[in-house]
Amino acid sequence: MTLTDDDLQPLVERWLPSQRWYAGKGRGMSDVSLRLLTALTETVPEVGIWLVTVTYADGQMDTYQLPLVGRTEPAGSLEHVLLGTIQTPDGTRWIYDALHDRDVTGVFIDGVRKDAAPGPVYFQRYVDASDLPVDLLSLVLTGEQSNTSLVYGDQAILKVFRRLEPGINPDIEIHQALSELGAKHIARLLGSMTADLPDDGRGTLAPVSLAMLQEFMSTASNGWDLAKTSVRDLMAEADLHAAEAGGDFAAEAERLGAATAVVHTDLAVAFGTDVMPGDQLRERAAAMHAHLDAALAEVPLLAPVEPGLRAAFDAVDSLADTAEPVPTQRIHGDLHLGQALRTSRRWILLDFEGEPIASLAGRRSFDSPLRDVAGMLRSFDYASRYQTVDTPDPQLSYRANEWAERNRDAYCAGYADVSGSDPRVHDVLLRGFEADKAVYEAVYETRNRPTWVRIPLASLTRLAEPTGTSYRASDDRAAADTGPVREEGAS
Repeated sequence: MTLTDDDLQPLVERWLPSQRWYAGKGRGMSDVSLRLLTALTETVPEVGIWLVTVTYADGQMDTYQLPLVGRTEPAGSLEHVLLGTIQTPDGTRWIYDALHDRDVTGVFIDGVRKDAAPGPVYFQRYVDASDLPVDLLSLVLTGEQSNTSLVYGDQAILKVFRRLEPGINPDIEIHQALSELGAKHIARLLGSMTADLPDDGRGTLAPVSLAMLQEFMSTASNGWDLAKTSVRDLMAEADLHAAEAGGDFAAEAERLGAATAVVHTDLAVAFGTDVMPGDQLRERAAAMHAHLDAALAEVPLLAPVEPGLRAAFDAVDSLADTAEPVPTQRIHGDLHLGQALRTSRRWILLDFEGEPIASLAGRRSFDSPLRDVAGMLRSFDYASRYQTVDTPDPQLSYRANEWAERNRDAYCAGYADVSGSDPRVHDVLLRGFEADKAVYEAVYETRNRPTWVRIPLASLTRLAEPTGTSYRASDDRAAADTGPVREEGAS
């Protein structure tokens, strides 16, 4: 490959900080090192994978993956991902982010199909080669913060991990295990891309996940979009309750709860189960208090609910003294409506990568399934109130609360029908997880969308109430015994 580290270094240093997936914004660079991991093509246009290690001013380091392409002529359609130009012995090269170059991204599909192993990189195929797309152009999805995903026609999606860590990414690990189980509420894993890289200078090599290829649900609808549409329909019907509106979402929320429970069961089968020791439970409660301490310094509006939240976190701590253990297992780790797709037959859960800011080891560790449930409950609250942030109206707020309560209740009911354990029964831990997440949201919104901070604050007012009042099954659901939820078309 004619492109060299020295040639590319200044281009990368200028371009990297402006990328959405760059995690070092505001931290300052003290050093940037660049090296070629492997070349994916032997002819022009040159395609290679480069590793960029950034040392920040605080001494921390991150390594990023940069698939780059060098073209002999400028490409107008790629102007938005141009790093710059360099002079080589063979003439000028225009350097672009290769993931946006539809003429070369087929190299990733070919690598999976052939189980190729260029240099330290190796592709793995988990399905028959005939199940992979052939000669389809790719399209980069917008909106992702930490990765870059390419869709090939309506058949497959390639997620490329930008910030790298030693070890197999949980998204690959979990999808491989659940695909082998024949799990029905996930998208099938088609292939992966991994590199063996030095492990922190110890002289040993460790696998590092670079990308994963999955089945693409082309006709599915995003759960967040479906929920927002339901709320919009309700707000347009001034004289109807949530259960009466034409766009009522409760049946889908119940099915989604059931799907979540099935996925948790599959994860338990694939990876086993354990219980949380009392000292670990105390550590979780202490961390919740610490998060609140830090949040109060940034969000003074939290002061009125502080006593109630302290009591909620103390209640989590007190669970360590009870005889009933807290079950743990592998979980999703970052579950919300945006991580769920509704197909014509079932709900699909996506992105088992876990919380992006957590370490890979932390994302792979066992935790309570209630943490996933709490994440989805927070998402229902956001969906119910997103339309009221700019127009605070008591009537709209009432209707938003009604929608949220109905769908949170339905989700928990669906989960209970399948799992045999109602999340609302474990209200101390569920409330702790949800309150901790809402405290994080209050800080995030204060920093990024100040008008949205009223969404988590409204939830925290509810969560600061005494234990036992935050989670109530509605009277009609509590009285009804409808049996397990069955999906359309399910056998």
